[in-house]
Amino acid sequence: MASDPKDAKDLTVGTTPDERSRRWRLVLGEEGNTDAVLGKLGGDDRVMDEALGALYRGGDRKGSLGASSPYLARWLGDIRNYFPRPAVQMMQKDAIEKLRLHELLLEPEFLDAVEPDIHLVANLVSMARLIPSETKETARRVVRDVVTEVERRLRDKTVSAVRGAIDRATRSRRPRASEIDWDRTIRKNLRNWLPEHGVVVPETLIGHGRKRTGLYDIVLCVDQSGSMANSVVYAGIFGAVLASIRAARTRMVVFDTEVADLTDDLDDPVDLLFGCQLGGGTDIARALGYCTSLVERPTKTTLVLITDLYEGGDRKKMLKRAAGLVASGVNVVCLLALCDEGAPAYDATNAAAFASLGIPTFACTPDLFPDLIATALSRRDIPAWAARNEVQLQRGE
Repeated sequence: MASDPKDAKDLTVGTTPDERSRRWRLVLGEEGNTDAVLGKLGGDDRVMDEALGALYRGGDRKGSLGASSPYLARWLGDIRNYFPRPAVQMMQKDAIEKLRLHELLLEPEFLDAVEPDIHLVANLVSMARLIPSETKETARRVVRDVVTEVERRLRDKTVSAVRGAIDRATRSRRPRASEIDWDRTIRKNLRNWLPEHGVVVPETLIGHGRKRTGLYDIVLCVDQSGSMANSVVYAGIFGAVLASIRAARTRMVVFDTEVADLTDDLDDPVDLLFGCQLGGGTDIARALGYCTSLVERPTKTTLVLITDLYEGGDRKKMLKRAAGLVASGVNVVCLLALCDEGAPAYDATNAAAFASLGIPTFACTPDLFPDLIATALSRRDIPAWAARNEVQLQRGE
């Protein structure tokens, strides 16, 4: 039995007739092998087949993953032993959704056995107010483990991209003595090297204008309706990272039919996520109204609206407030999703209306977000950025 996901069988390897038969047998299951032409499975393959059958095939075995069945614990162990980690996470997600096992998220034993991932965090956050006291610490630990892993993966890239954008924007050819960037200055003036004196004459000085806290304002305005759960998790993590950059002043706003300002929780993304109330309706107009009240320096403000644009409030007011933000000089970007999945479901009519207002509207993966926010802060061409990164922008009306 494989004990490490890295040692798990890779079903994509092998092209021999026997291997092809083995793959088809695992895909079809015993029920699909009606003529017994694919043979029988044994050993590890039999365990893998049972694990797949319990989740994806008909019959009584589907009921064996019930909350009261001891087979659930064994099933979780089997899929972790025999399948790679991405497959394990997908199977757990399918088990929770297809077999309606959400109540298991309230059990500490289940949380101890599962492979933590973004989907699990989203489910836990959405059920935060239902989690019993004896499970809360386990749930927070699971969420913190995932948040820490994702933040570690994305932090350096985000900080580097944003600081680079700020440095480019503040670079000066007439810096004060305390603001001179000596490394760039020396490289710029190497042609002025005087070997007889052993010095470089700094004919051109390169530096940065005075840096101060809040040089740029970033507002993350995030739809916390149920369909946006994964986007909320990633937005919370990015919000915490951006808040750690002193030269950027970051605000975090979440909304459904109400608006909540979670900026004070940005120092701990776990507290921030458990402060969200996933589910409910959507009032984008109201959220944009609140965000408008936060804008003090429009030309220094980037507003990232993360929503699928299914407006449950006043559509005309939503578009009027979005247009007002753009007209005032705020750099508005609308992300239809911030997640690893493909094209999201969204309101195409409203997306086209936003695009017609000059608001770049598209879905974004977490890996692309750091470069996107740097592009937005620098007021560079987002359509050109999207083309380079093969991101499909929404067309206008």
